[in-house]
Amino acid sequence: MAASSPASAPPSSQSLSARLAGIRMRMDAAARTVGRDPGSVTLTAVSKTQPPDAIDTALAAGLRVFGENRVQEAQARWTDRRLSLPDLELRLIGPLQSNKAEDAVALFDVIETLDREKLVGALAAAQDKTGRRPRVLVQVNTGEEPQKAGVAPRDADALIAAARAAGLNVEGLMAIPPADEEPILHFALLARIAARNGLPVLSMGMSGDYEAAIRLGATYVRLGTALFGERNPSLAFSNA
Repeated sequence: MAASSPASAPPSSQSLSARLAGIRMRMDAAARTVGRDPGSVTLTAVSKTQPPDAIDTALAAGLRVFGENRVQEAQARWTDRRLSLPDLELRLIGPLQSNKAEDAVALFDVIETLDREKLVGALAAAQDKTGRRPRVLVQVNTGEEPQKAGVAPRDADALIAAARAAGLNVEGLMAIPPADEEPILHFALLARIAARNGLPVLSMGMSGDYEAAIRLGATYVRLGTALFGERNPSLAFSNA
C-alpha cells in the first residue's frame, strides 16, 4: 500500500510552522505594498473538519484565532480547550440556522454570517438570554449566487441598520467571491459597502486570494488549505 502523502495527514509541527512563516511573510508584503501596517491583518485558521492533532499543532504554533463552519462541531472541539486558552478567539464562518443562534452566541466570539432579518431577531434574543454579546459581521453575497448564503449587496445597508437597531454589535462585513470570477472586484465592492456604513472590519480572502484581499483592505483572512494542507475526509473530525 502506498504511503499517504504529507498533505493528506495531519501537519507536523515543523510543516505547519513552515507554512505559517511563509503565509506571514506574504501577508506582511501584501499589506506593505499598499502602505498598510501588517499588524492590521489577522489570520483566521479555518479549522473545520481538521482532526484533533492538527488543531493541537496549530495551537502549539501560536495560532489563537480559529474559524468553524458548524456550531455543533465547534462545541465538541472547543468547549474544553477554551477553558485553558483565555486568549482564544472563535469565529463562526459557516451559515447559521436561527434555531442554533443561542448555542452560537454562547460559544463564539464573532459570528461572521448574519445574512437575514430573521437571524437578527434570533441573535438579539440569544444575547438577552445568555448575557453574551459577540461581535457580528454581515455576510454579503457579492456575486448574488443562489447557492450561497449572504444578503444581496443592494440590501446590505438595510440589514446592517436593522442589526444595529436590534442591539447587535455589528463591526464589519464578510464575503466569499464566486470561484470563477475575479475576486478583486468583489473585495472592492465589499470595501465600498463597509466604508459607507462606517464598518472597520472586512473578513475576505481565502487560501487562493488572500494577498489580493489584503491589498483591498481585508482585516481578517480565512486560511485552511494554505495552512493545514489538503484535507483528507477520512481524517476529519466530525460531530455533526
